Amino acid sequence: MTEMLRLSDSTLHHLASNVKQPGYDRSPARIGIVHLGIGAFHRAHQAVYTDSVLASGDNRWGILGVSLRSGDTKEAIEPQDGLYTVASRDGGGDSFRVIGSVAKVLVAPENPESVLAAMADPGVRIVSLTVTEKGYCYSPATASLDESHADIVHDLAEPAAPRSAIGFIVEALARRRANGTAPFTLLSCDNLPSNGETLKRVVTRFAELRDAGLGRYIGESIAFPSTMVDRIVPATTDADRATTARATGLFDAWPIMTEPFTQWVVEDHFPSGRPAWEKFGATFVDNVDAFELMKLRLLNGSHSTLAYLGYLAGHETVSDVMKAEGFSAFIETMMDEEITSTLPPLPGFDLNAYKAQLRERFRNPALRHRTWQIAMDGSQKLPQRLLNTIRQRLEQKKPFDRLALGVAGWMRYATGVDENGKPIDVRDPFADQFKQRTTGKTSDDLMNAYLGLDQIFGKDLPGNQEFRQTVGHALEKLLEDGAARTVAGMTS
Repeated sequence: MTEMLRLSDSTLHHLASNVKQPGYDRSPARIGIVHLGIGAFHRAHQAVYTDSVLASGDNRWGILGVSLRSGDTKEAIEPQDGLYTVASRDGGGDSFRVIGSVAKVLVAPENPESVLAAMADPGVRIVSLTVTEKGYCYSPATASLDESHADIVHDLAEPAAPRSAIGFIVEALARRRANGTAPFTLLSCDNLPSNGETLKRVVTRFAELRDAGLGRYIGESIAFPSTMVDRIVPATTDADRATTARATGLFDAWPIMTEPFTQWVVEDHFPSGRPAWEKFGATFVDNVDAFELMKLRLLNGSHSTLAYLGYLAGHETVSDVMKAEGFSAFIETMMDEEITSTLPPLPGFDLNAYKAQLRERFRNPALRHRTWQIAMDGSQKLPQRLLNTIRQRLEQKKPFDRLALGVAGWMRYATGVDENGKPIDVRDPFADQFKQRTTGKTSDDLMNAYLGLDQIFGKDLPGNQEFRQTVGHALEKLLEDGAARTVAGMTS
């Protein structure tokens, strides 16, 4: 049997006829965007919109992707000339598209100087980020820079060889300022409330710690538009690679599996110019906060709740969880009765239709989104996905039992032992602290252990008796009855 050809510029003509190709000459494309954190989400989302811009004839917006930790993405797509396949999957079948917007990938730890040189290039007008919540080196409870973070300490000491996204951004801006080069726009595409403002806060503070004048310059001169990004992107498996190869006729070392749905709402503030993403489905608005809050609380908050409780109940994927007794009704009630009242008005937007669409997306049987994957880095996600919603319910003097069960599910999951006594591979920046703190077995022991982490819970919630009692009761139920029975009991 002959070895299958690998996806690349020279093999595109071998693609199956039903696979959409870039359809444009990639060679004249100039690098206009440097993207920090070139993982699966970026390649399923912003890079797809940008591919359409390039195909329309505007070749100023090629993407240089930067991996801040691992070289896996570069190793996978560099031999493919940066090409990769996006497979959109639902119950009706799969569709495949090859994306050509990523011109080059660099691995920051291998050569920090090459990344800084690329970011300082005058042709680069946007630096975008999908580095996940933990990549901002901030305290999740306060959304302010964690000045004791090991990478921040390092980058302040060695600014020319940074490790963090924040360190790279500030050093590149310092070089552009020294060279008289116009600054780039900083575009956060991570799941953070007011993500542009959060990025501005941590970047400006880091710059101030380096040099007061640099901090003032960044605070006054750099644009930080906020965004809302939405597309569910599970981790790629070997089975996905095999499926993609059979369907397209070419081997792709790292295809992206995703859903047909995609949404991008962007604050329109780009002093140095931007691609015409709106021609291909992006929505530009004056203020994105209401959209971002809606998505964080309804989609991400529900997703995390399903992940923790579903994993504990023995379900591998979100679609499996949604089929299990009580979970769909539980999430619907949580959305309608506990989350919706905390959202600002969006005139003309059909919120009920959006919620119904979310639940249908969660049920997508073709999208095997693992509960374990969603459960990662819970300490960084919990404040904006669940805790801030609870704070607002407390202010409203309204119940939050289902939200509390989501928080309790995270507490139970983070102990590292499932309901059958088997170990859980907890991936979290606080994982070592969880192990040290959660030596007790009762709900009170665990509550006291977790609520001592003010980086997560702040200083307000641990002292709030209603919060302690409601979450403590939910945790006690989980410890006594397990996740499946607890959820079923709340919907019967």
